[in-house]
Amino acid sequence: MPELITDPRDPRVADFHDLHAGDRRPGTERGTGPVVVEGVTAVERLLTTGLRLRAVYGVPGRLAALDLPADVPAYEADKWVVSETVGFRLTRGVLASAERPATPDLDELLAGPDPTAPRRIAVLEGLNDHENIGSIGRSAVALGIDALLLDPTCADPYYRRSVRVSMGHLLTLPVRVLGDWPGDLERVRSAGYTTVAMTPAADAVDLASIDVTAHPRTALLLGAEGPGLSAAAQAAVDVRARIPMRSGVDSLGVAAAAAVAFSTLR
Repeated sequence: MPELITDPRDPRVADFHDLHAGDRRPGTERGTGPVVVEGVTAVERLLTTGLRLRAVYGVPGRLAALDLPADVPAYEADKWVVSETVGFRLTRGVLASAERPATPDLDELLAGPDPTAPRRIAVLEGLNDHENIGSIGRSAVALGIDALLLDPTCADPYYRRSVRVSMGHLLTLPVRVLGDWPGDLERVRSAGYTTVAMTPAADAVDLASIDVTAHPRTALLLGAEGPGLSAAAQAAVDVRARIPMRSGVDSLGVAAAAAVAFSTLR
């Protein structure tokens, strides 16, 4: 049975204190601290990942909807206490915290379970919007992307808002930050991937012209909205590609462009 929480500052639910503060707990550095997941569907997905759960906290009705392992600490409170704990009105009714996924070895990640099988990976540069990363993660899982690589300047994909927007799918996708950027792109190419940089530039090739049969392993690079991919990243790839658009529209938001590109290269 869940334990009752009546004090919003109860240390038993410390993982959920003040979540409104920049989408990270106060005092934690980027890339540290527990993963916090919101909503019944996302928590159910978290339960399938094998990550160690630290705590589950929510209103009684939402907690009852979850099939929680007996060893997971579970706490319940009324909606006002929960909202005061997290620092905002929690409409999804339940949260869970878990240890972060282990960082996969890059070479093993690139090889995949079968080094001869076709693979698609996404590579992000300079994305500092949590919701864009979450949307891209959700599209990646839905549209056949096998892994997500980030340059060192990207926002943390395991921030609460990123995980929330992804509906928890980010927790099922292997994610690795590349320490040497854009130098590590050569390791991606050496692993047999055709590297494709997305850009609206007129001299880029039509993305649909890339033969996915001839290039069974593809790494798709996407840059932040506004600046796009850096010149250094574009110079390090095999091909620059664009999504054809109507006259007068030069680009899509990065999350929408990612979904279109993932689908095109399936």
